[in-house]
Amino acid sequence: MQNFKYHFLSMLVTALVAASFISTAKLSGVINAFSLTLLRLSIAVIVLLPVILMKKYRITLTKKVLAKGFVMGLFFAVFFICMFKALETTTPLNTATLYTLVPFLTAIFSVFVFKESMSFKLLLIYLIGALGTCWVVVRGSLEVLIGMSINQGDYLFFLGCISMVCFSISMKFFNRYESSVVVVFCTLLGGAVWMLFALIIFEQPLGWFAIDINLSLHMLYLAVFATLISTFLIHKVTIKLGPTKVMAYIYLSPVFVAVFMWLFEEKSIPINVYPGMALSIIATLILQTTNKETSKT
Repeated sequence: MQNFKYHFLSMLVTALVAASFISTAKLSGVINAFSLTLLRLSIAVIVLLPVILMKKYRITLTKKVLAKGFVMGLFFAVFFICMFKALETTTPLNTATLYTLVPFLTAIFSVFVFKESMSFKLLLIYLIGALGTCWVVVRGSLEVLIGMSINQGDYLFFLGCISMVCFSISMKFFNRYESSVVVVFCTLLGGAVWMLFALIIFEQPLGWFAIDINLSLHMLYLAVFATLISTFLIHKVTIKLGPTKVMAYIYLSPVFVAVFMWLFEEKSIPINVYPGMALSIIATLILQTTNKETSKT
């Protein structure tokens, strides 16, 4: 497989984001989701700011990239806003299941934006990947899957998934080979500004002082690893591999979550989940080896 380093980094990003679910769960009962996202983006911006200020060319480039960063930041923020509002009328199970559509939707968007091809074989593999991921999400229970119902929140979260697809697509679409550090800084800054607007519009309290020392470690992980480093790596690998390949690693997210819950929370992985994990892994591997980039860049 070519570009092994970038595929490894894509898996690393998936693992970092998957581990963030544990930290998010620890903080969810203490601080509202809007404020949590604003804080993690703000910390990431503050951490990266000295790196921008150290080089004059980065400051100059920031002024040129800022507009594109705010567009990408808008897609990033809209995803979280849709997710938070959707969870008021739907369930985490529904949203997790809908999120499995993101790799397929990314591939469809790439057909139109980057002129990539989509064969019946690839379509079948995407469906297998989505099936495997759903299997893990519902923990292998057919009754749970059948018992799911579509409601208003699901439609809203689907729009959020579209926004996440646009976020990934825009990274390559806007790419003019600028410094990844500058692009990521502008994107995170834009995302923080949009989240601040959302916080004001939906009248959500900050509540940051409710975070104690122990929880602050989880907050730092979310900000530095799951936000700053992950976004930086996503930008690097998306430029190299393309959004279709990178988003395909989403199929591994529930697998990583299950493994991390077993390692850090001592929660066993049910045997009936194993087939779904296997399908997710197999589909991801096949997509990475057969999904050729045909974009005209």
